[in-house]
Amino acid sequence: MTSKMYDVAIIGGGIVGTATAMALTRKHNISLVILEAEEQLAAHQTGNNSGVIHSGLYYKPGGLKAKNCTQGRELLYQFCEEHGIAYERCGKVVVATRQEQIPILEELEKRGTANGLTGMKRLKGEEIKEYEPHVEGLEGLWIPQTGIVDYIQVTRKFAEIAQQHGAEVKLGHRVVGFQKKKDELILETTKGAIHTRNLINCAGLQSDRIAKLCGVDPGLRIVPFRGEYYKLIPEKEYLVKNLIYPVPDPQFPFLGVHFTRRIEGGIEAGPNAVLAFKREGYTKTSFSLRDTLDTFLYPGFWKLAGKYMKTGLGEFYRSFVKSAFTRALQELVPEVQKDDLVPGGAGVRAQALKHDGALVDDFCIEEVPHMVHVLNAPSPAATASIAIGNTIADIARVTFFD
Repeated sequence: MTSKMYDVAIIGGGIVGTATAMALTRKHNISLVILEAEEQLAAHQTGNNSGVIHSGLYYKPGGLKAKNCTQGRELLYQFCEEHGIAYERCGKVVVATRQEQIPILEELEKRGTANGLTGMKRLKGEEIKEYEPHVEGLEGLWIPQTGIVDYIQVTRKFAEIAQQHGAEVKLGHRVVGFQKKKDELILETTKGAIHTRNLINCAGLQSDRIAKLCGVDPGLRIVPFRGEYYKLIPEKEYLVKNLIYPVPDPQFPFLGVHFTRRIEGGIEAGPNAVLAFKREGYTKTSFSLRDTLDTFLYPGFWKLAGKYMKTGLGEFYRSFVKSAFTRALQELVPEVQKDDLVPGGAGVRAQALKHDGALVDDFCIEEVPHMVHVLNAPSPAATASIAIGNTIADIARVTFFD
C-alpha cells in the first residue's frame, strides 16, 4: 500500500505551527499535516505561558518582533472577537521603583511610540494609583493595548480552522528520523513514517534538533529557561487590578517578576528565569542528561554564563527561597506578604543562543530547498502568532510552490 504524500508537513502543534497551518490552508489548496509529539496541542511553551497579549512596547523598532507583534496583536484581538474566544484588552502599568530605572522607562516610551502604540500615558508616583491602587513607584507608564487571553483555546481554534480547510492533525507523532529522496522527504515518527514534499519546522524547544536531523546547521543552540509562578491567594487578589510590570533590565531577555491577571480568573506572580535541566522540565527536579549535556557542552552557554553569572545566581536563589521571591514582588506591591503566595505553574522558554554566547533576540527563520525552519520564536510569538503564521506561509509559498 502506498503511503499518502502530503504537500506540507508541519512539525509542532503549538500556536506558531497551527497558525502557519491555518494561513497555508486558507491560501492554498494543499494537503497538509501537523505532527505533534504530545497527545494534545499547545502542550509546552504555548500552554504554559502567562496568557498576555503583548503590546509591542519592548521590541527594537523595525525588527521582526516589533513588526509581527504590533500587527499580530490586533489580528489576534479581531480573531478572538470573531470566534467567541474570551479575551480582555485590560492594559498594563510598567513601574520604575528606582531612580536608575527612569531613563530606561523613557526609552521604553520612545520604543512604544516608534512601534505605533497610541494612548500611552506617563505617570507620576501618585498617578500610578489611579490604575493600580496598591503599587508604589517613582514613575510609571500606562499601555492600553496589552491584554489577556487563553492561548490554548486560540491554538485549538487555529487547528480547527486548518482542519476545516483540509489539514490533518496527528498527535503523539514525535519525529525521530529523516530521509531525503529525490522528490520527497520521509519523516520517521513514533507512530510510523510520514511522506511529504515540503517541511516546516515549528518544534519550539526542539527546533534546533529537528533542523540538525534534517541536515541543516541551525547556527545556534536552544537553551531552556524555566519560569516559575506563584499565585495570590483569593483573599489578596484585590491587590492587583490588571497587569503590573517592573522596568526590565535592557541587557537581559526576560521581563522580571510581575503580576498578571488571568482570563480564567486569579492573579499570577512571576516568573523568575532559571536555567532548566530539561527542555520540557516544569519542576525544580526535572532532569534530562541529554538536555543538560547539550547545554553544558556548548561553548556559547559558558560565555553567556560568564556575562550573567550574578543575575543567574539571583534567579536560582529566588527559585528556592520564597522570601526572596516575595521581596522582588514587594518592590512593586509592598503589601504582598510571603503567606499571600501559593505555588503556581511553570513554563519553559526556548532561548536560542549563538556559539559566541550572544542571545538571539529576534525571530529567526531559516529557508532551504523544500524546508523552512523556525529556529527562534520567543515571546511575543503567541501574541504575534497570526502575523508570524502569515509570514511563514508567504515564505513557504515562495520556497515550496513558486
